[in-house]
Amino acid sequence: MKFIVSSSQLLKQLQVLGGVINSSNTLPILDNFLFELNQNELKISASDLETTMSTTIDVESDSEGSVAVSARLLLDTLKTFPNQPLTFKTEENNSLEISSSHGKYDMAYFDGNEFPKAVSIQAPSTTVIPGNVLATAISKTIFAAGNDDLRPVMSGVFFQFSSENLTFVATDAHKLVKYTRTDVTANDAAEFIMPKKPLNLLKGILGTVDNDVTIEYNDSNAKFTFDNVILVCRLIDGKYPNYDAVIPKENPNKLTVDRGTFLNSVKRVSIFSSKTTHQIRLKMAGTELNISAEDIDYSNKAEERLVCDYQGDDMQIGFNSRFLTEMLSNLNSNEVLIEMSLPNRAGILTPIDGIEEGEFITMLVMPVMLNS
Repeated sequence: MKFIVSSSQLLKQLQVLGGVINSSNTLPILDNFLFELNQNELKISASDLETTMSTTIDVESDSEGSVAVSARLLLDTLKTFPNQPLTFKTEENNSLEISSSHGKYDMAYFDGNEFPKAVSIQAPSTTVIPGNVLATAISKTIFAAGNDDLRPVMSGVFFQFSSENLTFVATDAHKLVKYTRTDVTANDAAEFIMPKKPLNLLKGILGTVDNDVTIEYNDSNAKFTFDNVILVCRLIDGKYPNYDAVIPKENPNKLTVDRGTFLNSVKRVSIFSSKTTHQIRLKMAGTELNISAEDIDYSNKAEERLVCDYQGDDMQIGFNSRFLTEMLSNLNSNEVLIEMSLPNRAGILTPIDGIEEGEFITMLVMPVMLNS
């Protein structure tokens, strides 16, 4: 087989696919990209058995064939080329020759038939989502998903589709994010848990996609198709916890504060907090919010006062500053509303502005016990 392709175009596609490949694979063939040539169309795939991603680019060719080539070697080589046409040609003794304007490079290849095939999804349900909506849904939730191998269902993002809305939820039991779109709906009700790795891959590409993404899914796998990309992944098996049950409904104490000012204040004060608990204390009274932290082991402490709009009983509540910082950083609004009931019940953050019509974000953060 022989084809001519632009070096920069090929590199761009391979860098996207490179994210699929694990640093250590049980099967050596998975360290390779699969090239499947069909006349003027080159399909490139990468897989880790759980996730398979493929993309298609136009090339100059009149031949067909499939080979697997070393991903690391090919990426390292392509990064050094200025943009130019490269000629790929298979030689005897399983060698692939690449010719550039500077010289020739030979690398070994494997038979493409050894490469594992992507799963075909039997009897799928289908939903179509605008690319930018899916990208936002992933980036607003994925940071809240857990890393606990003992609770795999919480290590992904829960997709819940219905004829009224699409909801995306992530939680690690300390923080929870629920992102809902009422302006996009599905024909049939469905729910499944997506692993983090394919979501991070999608998040990386979808930012530049204006088109719709077609999602096909059944009980065990999901397939995302858009532009020239297809991503197939295995879903996380198990039942997602009832997240609605943990969101407190009655929250009489309401704090409205400028998001940017509050975020910077939390970041500054948390530098002085205990390195094990990262605990900061919020004290609300009237129009004043007092943020403080103390690290007793090292005699460090800090305190700041902010102007806020607070309605409710005077109260003190402790939070892990890292969770609070992550949540505030993932909102785009100028002001946030924090609703609370008691110092031992979860606080709820919602943006007051900066959201689109039909977009709803609820963030929940568990308190930490204050040392009086």
